[in-house]
Amino acid sequence: MIQRLQLKALHLWPTLRSSSSPHLHSQTLNLSSSSSLQYTPWSGLKAWKQSPLNENRFWGPNGPEPLLESSSTGVFFDSRIESASSLAELGALVLSTSDPLTKSKLSHLAYSRWSQEGLPIGVFEAPSHPARPSLPKLVSPKEIPAPKNSGLPLNAYMLHNLAHVELNAIDLAWDTVVRFSLFSDVLGEGFFADFAHVADDESRHFMWCSQRLAELGFKYGDMAAHNLLWRECEKSSNNVAARLAAIPLVQACFAYSSSTPYVFD
Repeated sequence: MIQRLQLKALHLWPTLRSSSSPHLHSQTLNLSSSSSLQYTPWSGLKAWKQSPLNENRFWGPNGPEPLLESSSTGVFFDSRIESASSLAELGALVLSTSDPLTKSKLSHLAYSRWSQEGLPIGVFEAPSHPARPSLPKLVSPKEIPAPKNSGLPLNAYMLHNLAHVELNAIDLAWDTVVRFSLFSDVLGEGFFADFAHVADDESRHFMWCSQRLAELGFKYGDMAAHNLLWRECEKSSNNVAARLAAIPLVQACFAYSSSTPYVFD
């Protein structure tokens, strides 16, 4: 994910950092290929962009596999998804959902419907913060218990930390889609398609973590967690370049590489 999103930041940062306004304006944003900034694209980017909808949301004995029900019928059907008229509205629906498993399922439904039906990006107001369940309790990083004091075995402890990162990643990706939907004519459909795709990937990862936690006799919310990723997301709510630099290039990188909280002030 880091490599995929890095490409976006490299395109956007040179022009946005020179703007005197903290907001994104179409007249100051230039996404031409004439930038002198050089980068090496991720070799799998094209394949990822063109990959079909991934229904492997269950972890079986031989790895990921589809659930028995499809994404458009049965347990995955949701009338709220069917009534939405744009990608931004679909994203806002996911952000306003507090139950983690429902949020994950709706994220997949939202991306599925948009990718299959060709809905417009649209414009929708993002909520000030995503809806969250009452548990886990959110505490400061210093208050996150060590594995031996968490009440969870080490494997469940690590899975819970990873599940927390994945849930945040769902909200971070959809918030970027919804919050900057006003500038879709400038950023281009590909920008929003990529972040919606990322949200779908992260929702699948959260399902896997939740499944394994349940198999171990635990669930998401059984230990405290921190709110660092969303805190940095709020700080970059009015600047696309800052959002890309702070979240996928820094915060998410450390969050995925270690269960130890990192603080950037």
